[in-house]
Amino acid sequence: MSDEFDRLHGIEKVAVESVLNRSRALAAKIANELRNKRPEHFVDEFSLADIYYSLEHVADVLSTVNGSQAPHPQPHR
Repeated sequence: MSDEFDRLHGIEKVAVESVLNRSRALAAKIANELRNKRPEHFVDEFSLADIYYSLEHVADVLSTVNGSQAPHPQPHR
């Protein structure tokens, strides 16, 4: 564990772990939903672009947390 995490108080550690677990559950739900989608489900190209941009942003945040820096996504509008 990181030193920053070790310095958190008990309630803060519980909150971080809770958000991480909820994030994992949401990511699994998104993966399952996308697995069942086909191109014809996305008649609105902007909604699909929003999904992609949001996922790129999450990937960017995760790479920053891991100490590397991914290129920032650009909006597709």
